[in-house]
Amino acid sequence: MTDPYQKSMMDNLYWWGIPTMFRAPHASPEGQDIALVGVPHSTGNGTTERDQHLGPRALRHVSAVQRRVHMDFQLDPWNSARIADVGDVPFPEANDNEACIQRITDFYKDIDAAGARPVSIGGDHSITGGIVQALGCGALAGGEPVSFLHLDAHTDVFTKVDHFLGAKKSAAHWGAYLADQGQVDPTRSMQIGLRGHPRSLDWLQPSYDYGYKVVTMKEFRQRGLADVVAQSREVLGDRPVYITFDLDCLDPSVAPAVSNLEPGEKGFDIDEAVGILRAARGLNIIGGDVVCMMPTKDSPNNITALTAAAVMFEMISMIAENTASA
Repeated sequence: MTDPYQKSMMDNLYWWGIPTMFRAPHASPEGQDIALVGVPHSTGNGTTERDQHLGPRALRHVSAVQRRVHMDFQLDPWNSARIADVGDVPFPEANDNEACIQRITDFYKDIDAAGARPVSIGGDHSITGGIVQALGCGALAGGEPVSFLHLDAHTDVFTKVDHFLGAKKSAAHWGAYLADQGQVDPTRSMQIGLRGHPRSLDWLQPSYDYGYKVVTMKEFRQRGLADVVAQSREVLGDRPVYITFDLDCLDPSVAPAVSNLEPGEKGFDIDEAVGILRAARGLNIIGGDVVCMMPTKDSPNNITALTAAAVMFEMISMIAENTASA
């Protein structure tokens, strides 16, 4: 098929061809600017049905229909940066969370050494701990701890118990242990959109104790997008930034297939979430992830998978824009 317009039309069909992420070539991270990674792991969050490991396959299934160009940025990321789908982290001990977190770290150390900035799809939120164990104070971060731009309904800074239903480096713990290990600087990190169903009145206290800059959903509604974005840019500043996006920060009407639905208080709509993500535009983004999709709970039109792909596209485009301007 040599006609470029016919090829473009065919590439937009999600049901045709080899389902790599966004039709990117399948290759190793060497020589790439951006590495797209699947992390099919779901034993770090024992509170929900464990099908979050199906997230990478669901996203590959639909990502071909995503935008090829970013109109707001006036950017074609696929031609502005070298981008490859480097495949999935292997998990031969899939039911052993601690072994899986180490597998993630080892996989991302190779990506970090190759100089490719990873944009990942999970998987439950424990994957962020494994990833940042590799990136924090690594080559991409210039030897410095990373700063988080963290969008979530929950803090994931759980310190009351040293495990979560047996998982030690769990989806609830990474915000604490990465700080303890020195791979993240919480005082230069943002946690935005928190609205979880608290079990105690002090549920936010661990985040405050570590020094995270917390913006609850209620505060976001009071302050507005522009003010929170301005604070985020000031806090993140010239730091190496890692973006982690839990789909449960979105309202369930926008992303119904997530692992910890939070009814009772409106979550972000997609425009608000994208607006917050763009607080990192032009900053030193060393990677990002989208987590907690449960494909078996999705609508027949795959709206949550499509939304996850749209969020990834924003991250890819911001990193590609930096690459193009370098």
